[in-house]
Amino acid sequence: MQADAKTPENNESEADFGFSKVRLDEKQGLVDDVFHKVAKRYDLMNDVMSGGLHRVWKDILIAKLGLGRHRAFRHLDVAGGTGDVAFRIANAGGPGTHVTVADINTGMLEVGRARAEKMHLRNQVDFVEANAEELPFEDKTFDGYTIAFGIRNVPRRDKALSEAYRVLKRGGRFLCLEFSEVDVPVLDEIYKAYSFTAIPAFGKVITGDGQPYRYLVESIAQFPKPEEFRSMIEAAGFQRAAYQRLTGGVVCIHSGWKL
Repeated sequence: MQADAKTPENNESEADFGFSKVRLDEKQGLVDDVFHKVAKRYDLMNDVMSGGLHRVWKDILIAKLGLGRHRAFRHLDVAGGTGDVAFRIANAGGPGTHVTVADINTGMLEVGRARAEKMHLRNQVDFVEANAEELPFEDKTFDGYTIAFGIRNVPRRDKALSEAYRVLKRGGRFLCLEFSEVDVPVLDEIYKAYSFTAIPAFGKVITGDGQPYRYLVESIAQFPKPEEFRSMIEAAGFQRAAYQRLTGGVVCIHSGWKL
């Protein structure tokens, strides 16, 4: 039987917000509220949730950029408001590397700017309030693009991927670090139990509110499987789209080239 065009499965005006359905034009505001609540403890919670592994995953991500310390490199890090990835890229690339952090959330950007001051990196890293779906940059501006643990919160992922393609120069690389589907028997059940019980509990203790972390866990479960997301990257125009599973599939690094 043909589904009613107004059902959630076929209604393009709806989006996932964790396990709930919301109006597409409401999702960004709801996501912003989540990150306003956790901005000041966001990086600490990343350490707690991943047991510090997010640092290793980010180092692997940045190594894929192939940065050289003796050449100019202009990079865009999207949804990276606290600067955690951007600072790593700036340090890895040296003085010739400039990183622009684009984030829609002012609270996260405030944290990033304060950290950049303390690390004396304001000359290498700048912060711009911007939506991943409508980036305020000219075509073919950047040599590299990263988005770490952010793409799943974007209401229109296809638009964000198209924007990534647009702002990259020819030969530029798209890299996305995102939570994924654990593909190791037994570990998958342990990970699921940990995610839905321990992470919200840690969030409540550390940030005073566990609800944002329940949403984040649910958003991970709703994110497309690696092969499906690879197809989305290809559909945006990228070539050699691929993904690498890390830590039994807890996260994936997705990549593509603008050739």
